[in-house]
Formats: sequence, C-alpha cells, structure tokens
Amino acid sequence: MGTENPNPPSYPLRPAATPFAAMQSTPPFLSSGPVVGSETSSFHPAPPASSQFRAPPFSSGPVVGSEVPAFRPPPSGRSNELVGPPPSSLSSSHGPPTAGFQRFPTPTLPSVGYAVPPCTGQPVVPPPTRPAAGTVASPPISLLSQPQPPSIPMGSPPPSMKTGQMNGNIPPPAHQQLSSSRPNVQPSSQPVRPSYVTAPGTSQATFQGYVNTQPNSVAQATPVQPASFTLQQGGYAHGAPPTPLLAQQRSTNPPTLYSGNQMQHHVVAPPTATSPGLAEDFSSLSLGSVPGSFNAGIDTAALPRPLDGDVEPKSLAEMYPMNCSSRSLRLTTSGIPSSMSLASRWHLPLGAIVCPLAESPAGEEVPIVNFVTTGIIRCKRCRTYVNPFVSFTDNGRKWKCNICSLLNDVPGDYFAHMDASGRRVDLDQRPELTQGTIEFIAPAEYMVRPPMPPLYFFLIDVSISAVKSGMLEVMAQTIKSCLDSLPGYPRTQIGFITYDSTIHFYNMKSSLMQPQMMVVSDLDDVFIPLPDDLLVNLSESRNVVEAFLDSLPSMFQDNMNVESALGSALKAAFTVMRQLGGKLLIFQNTLPSLGVGRLRLRGEDIRVYGTDKEHASRVPEDPFYKQMAADLTKYQIAVNIYAFSDKYTDIASLGTLAKYTGGQVYYYPSFQSSIHKDKLRHELTRDLTRETAWEAVMRIRCSKGVRFVSYHGNFMLRSTDLLALPAVDCDKAYAAQLSLEESLLTTQTVYFQVALLYTSSSGERRIRVHTAAAPVVADLGEMYRLADTGAIISLFSRLAIEKSLSHKLEDARNTIQLRIVKALREYRNLYAVQHRLSGKMIYPESLKFLPLYGLALCKSIPLRGGYADAQIDERCAAGYTMMALPVKKLLKLLYPNLVRVDDSVVNLSPQTDESDIIRKRLPLTAESLDTRGLYIFDDGFRFIIWFGRSISPDIVRNLVGEDFTGDFSKVSLSPRDNEMSRKLMKILNKFRKSDPSYYQLCHLVRQGEQPREGFFLLGNLVDDQNGGANSYADWVLQLHRLVQQNA
Repeated sequence: MGTENPNPPSYPLRPAATPFAAMQSTPPFLSSGPVVGSETSSFHPAPPASSQFRAPPFSSGPVVGSEVPAFRPPPSGRSNELVGPPPSSLSSSHGPPTAGFQRFPTPTLPSVGYAVPPCTGQPVVPPPTRPAAGTVASPPISLLSQPQPPSIPMGSPPPSMKTGQMNGNIPPPAHQQLSSSRPNVQPSSQPVRPSYVTAPGTSQATFQGYVNTQPNSVAQATPVQPASFTLQQGGYAHGAPPTPLLAQQRSTNPPTLYSGNQMQHHVVAPPTATSPGLAEDFSSLSLGSVPGSFNAGIDTAALPRPLDGDVEPKSLAEMYPMNCSSRSLRLTTSGIPSSMSLASRWHLPLGAIVCPLAESPAGEEVPIVNFVTTGIIRCKRCRTYVNPFVSFTDNGRKWKCNICSLLNDVPGDYFAHMDASGRRVDLDQRPELTQGTIEFIAPAEYMVRPPMPPLYFFLIDVSISAVKSGMLEVMAQTIKSCLDSLPGYPRTQIGFITYDSTIHFYNMKSSLMQPQMMVVSDLDDVFIPLPDDLLVNLSESRNVVEAFLDSLPSMFQDNMNVESALGSALKAAFTVMRQLGGKLLIFQNTLPSLGVGRLRLRGEDIRVYGTDKEHASRVPEDPFYKQMAADLTKYQIAVNIYAFSDKYTDIASLGTLAKYTGGQVYYYPSFQSSIHKDKLRHELTRDLTRETAWEAVMRIRCSKGVRFVSYHGNFMLRSTDLLALPAVDCDKAYAAQLSLEESLLTTQTVYFQVALLYTSSSGERRIRVHTAAAPVVADLGEMYRLADTGAIISLFSRLAIEKSLSHKLEDARNTIQLRIVKALREYRNLYAVQHRLSGKMIYPESLKFLPLYGLALCKSIPLRGGYADAQIDERCAAGYTMMALPVKKLLKLLYPNLVRVDDSVVNLSPQTDESDIIRKRLPLTAESLDTRGLYIFDDGFRFIIWFGRSISPDIVRNLVGEDFTGDFSKVSLSPRDNEMSRKLMKILNKFRKSDPSYYQLCHLVRQGEQPREGFFLLGNLVDDQNGGANSYADWVLQLHRLVQQNA
C-alpha cells in the first residue's frame, strides 16, 4: 500500500570497465519535449500514494510551461539522424539481421526500446550535422559486428537543439521498421505488483506535467536514458535504406500521431560503446525500473490513441453485406473459434453488444413488413425469423433455416418462383430477405393482452431539500413543456404522487377544474383513495394536469419536512400502475427515512477498503428494493431514478429499481436550479419524448454449437435466455457472453439473430429483428485480426463493474490487466519464437487501442482508486450508467474529446464547419495544454472549459463577462452579445447535437485554480499519472514486462 515496492527486482551489477555510471537523480516531471507557452501552473502534485511507477523524469511531448531546452543523448557522431534499418548490403556483410528487420504476416509489431546506462561526467555533444548526400545512416550498434569508434564525451546540448526529434515534413516510408537495437533483454524475474492500490485516506491526486521548470533543470541527467520505442502501422520492415531526418526544426504544436497510415516516430539511438562488454551488460538489464526511477523507453507521442473516436471494423460488413448494422450488434471478434481449445486461447471476452433500438442515421428507416395472410414466416423448430441468410430449395417450395438447418415449407401466399441463378424473382420486393434489420407487425397470437398505452407516472419527493434546491420547479416546468410531445397521443396516460413523511395522491378526473389532493399518513398499510382517478388519459384531463403542474412548486414552498417515505410511496405507485404497466419516474432528494424501505446512513468506512468487506457499501443493504423491482418488472413497469441530494442517498440500493426494470439512473449531486436546470430539463425531456418500446422481451438466437451463457446490463432475466424489458429505447445496450457447446464446429459460418418483441407507442405489437453472420476460423491470428476493441471494452466494463460488487476494486482492476496481458502474451507466442522478438512489444492492429482503453476503464469512476477517489453515490451512479451505455458513448466516456478552440473562437468564419474543430482532438495529457489556449474537454456528460493562464483577457471577458477575474466556480457560461460568445456556443451546440442522450453542462476552469482544476480536468487526463494510477507510458511498460514473464 506504500509508495515503495517491497519486492524490488534484482539487477545485475555493471562491469567496472563500463564507461557508464549512475548520474545524479533528476526531479520528477522534467520535460524533454517541445514546450509551449510562457508560464507553468503553480500546481505541485504529490507523488502517488501507492503507484507502482513513479512519475517519469522525462516526459516526451509538449508541456505547458516556459521554453526549456530538451535533451536526449544521441549516438556519437549521429546526433541528428533517424536511425533506420540497414541496407541489404550491410545485412549480408555483417551477419544475420536482428529480429526487428524481418517480414511477418501479422498487421502490427510495435517494439519496445530499452534503457541505456547513462554516461558519466559532463559529456559534450558535437553540433548537429546534415549527412552527406547519398550516405546511409549507420544502423544500430547491435547490427554491426566490427569494432565501433570510441564514444565522444557528451555534455549539455545547445538550447536550440532537439536530438532524436523527427522532421514533421518528411514522414518515414510506410515499410520502414524502426526497432530496438538490443532486443534480447531478459524478462524481469520479479512479478510486477498491481498498479492500482490507493492507501486509505489518501485524497491528494497527482497530475503529471504541471510543475515549475527551473532554469538549471536541463543540466541534470536522468538515471536511465531510453533507447527507441517505436510503434508501426501497416506491414513489416525489410532492409531498406533509412531516410535521414534532421532534428533542427521544431514546432510548438503537439506532434501528430499519424501521417496517413504511418505513425510518426521520435527516435534516439543508443550511444556507441568502447568495449564489447557493454552489449552483454545491456542485454542483461531488466525492462523493469529501479524503484524510484523511471525507464523512459517510450516515445509517448507515438503511442496509439483513438483520436478519431470509435472506428468500427469494416471487415465483417464487407464479408457479409446483408448483415445488420454494427450499431445494433457488435461481436467482440468476428472470427468465431472453431474449437473449444481455440476458444480457451482467446483470453479476451467472447460475446456481443446488442442495442436493439439503435437510432438510424437520417434517411435510413427500418423496413416494416406485415404478413397479413401468411403470418410471420418462422422456423418450426428453432423459431428463427426469415432473414437474408435462409436459402430456398425445391423450386422455391421449401426454405432452409440458417440457424438449425431445418427444411420448412413455404406458405402458398409466400411462394415465388426461382430464377436461373437460384434467387427468388420477387427478391427486390422482399426487404426481409435482403436487409439484416427488419421490423415485423405481430399478429394477435403474439399478445397476451391488448397493447398497453404509453403511461408515465411521477413519484416526487417534496421534502425541504427538493423545494430549496429548485428541483421541484424545474421538474414541473419541464413536464408541462413536454405534454404535447409525449408519445402515443391520444392514448397516453399520466399520474402523480408526491411524498415527504406522508403520501399525497391527486385526483385528476377530467370533470374537475383543479386536482384534488388526498393525504395518507399510514405508511405501513397504504390506502389507495379513488384508484380509478389517479391515472388519467392526458388528452382528456389536460387542463387538470397543467393546473397541477403550475401549482406544484407553490403548493410546497413552505414545506419544512425533512423526511422521505419513498418505500411506502413506491408501493402505492405500484398498486396504481399494475393494471397497465408503464414508466415510473422517481425524483428523490434525501435518504429514505420512514416506512418500508427506509435506509440507514451507512456511508463508507475507510477501514474496510482493501478488505473482503469493501464491496458491501456498493450493494443494496435492504432487499426491499430488489424485491420491488422484481414485482415491477412482472407487471411491465420500468423505473428511472433521478437523484439530486448533496448528501448520501444510497444510490446502491435505489439504483436496483432501475437495474432490474430496464431503466436508468440520473445523478445530479448538489443540485441547484440556477446551475443545473438546463441539464435536468434536457435529460428529462429526452426521457419523456424519445421513442420507447413498451412491455418488451428480447432473445438472441445463434447457430448450433454456440450459445450465449450470460447477459449483462439493466434487465430482468425471465428464463435462461429471455430478457424482460418493461421499457427500451435507443440509449440502452446489453452485453452477452458466448460459449461453444461442441468441441469442434463443423460449419463455416455462425449466424446470430436478435429479436425484440414490443409494443410501440402507437399501439402496435412489433418484432424488431437483427440478423448477422460471422465466419468460423481455425486460426487464433485470424480471431485477433477480426477483433473489435469497442465491443471488447464494452463487455469488459460490465464484467468489471459487476465484479466490483462482490470483490475489492483492486481485484476488478487486476482482472482487466490480467486478461489483457494474457491476450497479448498469447498473440506474442504466435510469432516471438520463430522471429526472435523477445525484446519487442507486439499486438495486432485491431487491438492497438486496447491497452489505453483498459487503463481508462481502470481509471473510470466506478473502478478508480479507493476510498478517497470517488464518493460512494457517485461511484454507484456511474456504474449503473455505464452498464447501459452503447459502445460509442461508453468509449467517449472512457477517452473523452479534448480540443483547442481559442483560435476558432477568434477567427472562425460563419462558413466554417464546426465538425472540423471537433475532429482536431488532442491526447489526454497536460502536455497538450498551452497556457495561451482555450480548450474543451467533453466526455459526453459534461464540458470542462479550460482557460490557460496566459490567454488573452479579451477572450475571457467576451466569453464570461466582467466576472472573468473572479472565482470560476461561481461563474456560468451563457450566451452573450458578442461574436466570440456566439462562436463558442455554436461549437458547444455542435458537440451536443452529435450525442443528444445526455446534456453536457459547462464547468469553467482556470489554469492553476486548485483544487478545481485537478478535480475537473487534470485528474481525468487518462494519459497522465494521477490518482495513484499509472500514466499511459507506465502502463504499457508494465504490460510489456508482464507479457514477457513466462512468455
């Protein structure tokens, strides 16, 4: 739990003859990359309490701060060249090439560079020189067998020099392989301790890149200097002349990650040695750092980052163009393993993410088919719906099921002749035979009762906190504004109950001018007065409903009651709704304190963190709410929770109502209407007006030999494979894990079909069907090639959050890390032996973002740190939300957008498309922040607008007003009558329109304003070391060391 590793790995002593010795240590967070701006933040992070890795002495990227010369020791005599692979002549004359220059059939083999022992004394570096025309850069020393010239003593370089930096105007050729010069490094013999451990009571997070740089910091040297760590896109290298690149040119912009399909590299070759003994000494070094130091063997700018957002794999759609859209169904790998033994070597989750009502792009409509005369065409044995992958035989009289292979008779009214190619002549008129997503109108036999009308019931806490915060007024105004937009007019039903220490019913009968309020104080045996008039038709009682909503805030404006009888009110609402079902919206402001379902203020005990009792505060204490959820689901009632309190309200218990009824949790901590009203108004409006599928059930069918064994999300499992979903919408997704039933699959293709039977708001019973095909593969490499990182992380997140409900947070994080390590090790074993890749980190192109998303998941609110890193209600609310998010929204939450907008706000022309600004995303590191800039951080749930310390005061004044010098926590961003404000609002609205499911509220942050800056922004920069968790570079190094163990 401490900051030191009690089991430090052992390191071999260097020979006395080696010309390298340890130098004095450097202060942490010393920048060695391009530096931007004129000032640095005054924020001084403390070292993490329990991180496996300390902060890097050097960070290789642009850092906000003063202009500081950067220094990396170059190879002697080649200070300004990019070291590349040798030409074929060198390879043939100096022995076999190293593993870094061989061809491989796999997409990507990134390599990890290793540390070079630092030089002693104060070395001197010759000025950079341009190589003569026609000359070839010298290869790394491990490629040369002849003796090397003696090394030149090196010293501090001139400030204008950046060694090892690549000229951004000359991208390396796509085939060029840059690799470590000494790959044969022994793996560490000591196991690496889990990196996500937080000492109890540790509340101070650390943030990389925010320190004051000292004028003399350049003169200090790092204990260990890196060799190159290069990542490569595309194919693999062969012996080609390297491209000499000059390092004199510098840029203040952060280096771009890709140029076309090729990553840009910042490469430094190791210094040459005077004796052959150095090679043996270097090869014996472990990749693991000495505790208290950092092996800066990675160029962080070259690490893969999803700056283009979620890019869905296209391979499956190209193989099977009639598949349903990946918006509706995504497999973790499109290559289904052909055997159990092959599946056991796939250490990542095997399964699917299903979003049955995913929104279609504008212009794309789901075809609706009504089999009036024939009834819906389905397989008699497995009940699969007819789809594009069925085949017709016997001149069109029979059709073969693609799931179970049964031959079914074609009804006479559905018969069509076959053409010469074996296709039905009416194929173009049959969308169910050409499109992977279809909607059938269900006949009467699919109904156990008449289709229910859309029903909205509101259960509203009116205790003093609800009134004082302004929640009651905002909620009432929003509901009233949505009455014309509620789905299902004129069938829509509506009703209200309010509660504090008593329960208040409202007679909304259409013949009344004003609603009648009836108060029930007996909480143990709730009496329902006038049960027929509590739930009314909205179109008939519109005037009464509006009168109630207008008077609701004033009705309780003097209420001083602090109690909450939620459990009793919930039972009353259930009694009213059970005849029809519908959606129950609960607005809760305080901890339930009276009647059934009352909860105690259990909070969190810091002493249980790190013990087996840690998870107890994250699970419901009282079984009442889970039992109520089961009863609600049985009667087709879905629950959405709106929680507002600034105090503990036990979201872990209340959230089970949403979890088991297909609902969701909205969390507004410390709600104040003056600040949060827009967010509540937008999200409540979307909840009330989005198209909803009522009284639904969902089943996923798949081919013989495979089956889904577990399901994850917000639902109730009615049988082994039937999901009960009282209400479904486009913002909810569900995960399922797949398993092989047979030891060997004999088919070449596996088919999946998702069927959602539901009632539409218009009163029709419908079946939404998604069908997809996937190939069966016998090669593990093919499984990796067809992997989908987005689907893998979505399934990972649900499994990890569920694990945190029964285990320690550390165990959940370690499970993520372990499975990623096993997967990368398995992939490595496919190629490492024959190609001698012991010193390189390799992974498939399809999973290049998996390590980063795995790190982001470990840093997410449900899983991060320990007691001090997130409040328990915030942690639980985030967990319930992430369990229901579709893939794209989840990935954006894990790795948010960071864009710079100050130039756009000042210079944006009216014709400029804001999409161009959104696409210019930056890595999530403090090094991306310029003190002169204005940045937007967007995770899909909130905007963090960061003002650099040196930004023009005119920009701040135009955007914020005259309060621009005050406390930003008391300043709100609102439209102002100037061009800059209009441009910024236009950009923010563009962000919001791209994902309308949640409303991003603006939080303004000024550089150096602590703890606000650390809480809102710096602690959420995934690439940096923060909260006791690894930085991205540390994480990759740790994964690599773990992969090498027992490899």
